[in-house]
Amino acid sequence: MNARDIPNLISVIRIFLTIPVVWLLLEHRFGWVLFLFALAGLSDGLDGFLAKRYGWQSRLGGLLDPLADKVLLVSSFLSLGWLGFLPVWLVLLVILRDLVIVTGALVYNFTIEELEASPSLISKFNTLVQILLVLAVVLDRGLLGLPQVLIETLVWLTLLSTLLSGGDYVWEWGHKAARERRRD
Repeated sequence: MNARDIPNLISVIRIFLTIPVVWLLLEHRFGWVLFLFALAGLSDGLDGFLAKRYGWQSRLGGLLDPLADKVLLVSSFLSLGWLGFLPVWLVLLVILRDLVIVTGALVYNFTIEELEASPSLISKFNTLVQILLVLAVVLDRGLLGLPQVLIETLVWLTLLSTLLSGGDYVWEWGHKAARERRRD
């Protein structure tokens, strides 16, 4: 291992951090969950900083970093849904969106050309809203009661941004695939 691998190692550690997060959620140890979320956020910033600052970006890192974020978020959604803290329909929608995007990316990558994807603005907003919803629910259940209207608003914002970002990916990459197919 050399210094160039540090951002990827941090992303892998973040993936494994999901295990204690899920366990702590299921055990209702919300203070620790918040601590691990903060640690995950800091490590996400650190691996990005190191990769950009020192030119340690890699194709593997480009896959591991968003994968680490998705594994943590989806696991948190599943856990909170299991506990009855999030609506099951929302959990299923979030997972379905991610499955559609990953399936589409794989099909595009293996049938059209190598995929060079970057998240759209609406997708970044969707990720932010999902993170805020998870944090709000954990805060509400563990440390301080939040106004229910805040959590409900975040649920509906998550629904809207999930639909819009999923539709945006399908639209953009579907058109790009059609253009590439016409060229061949």
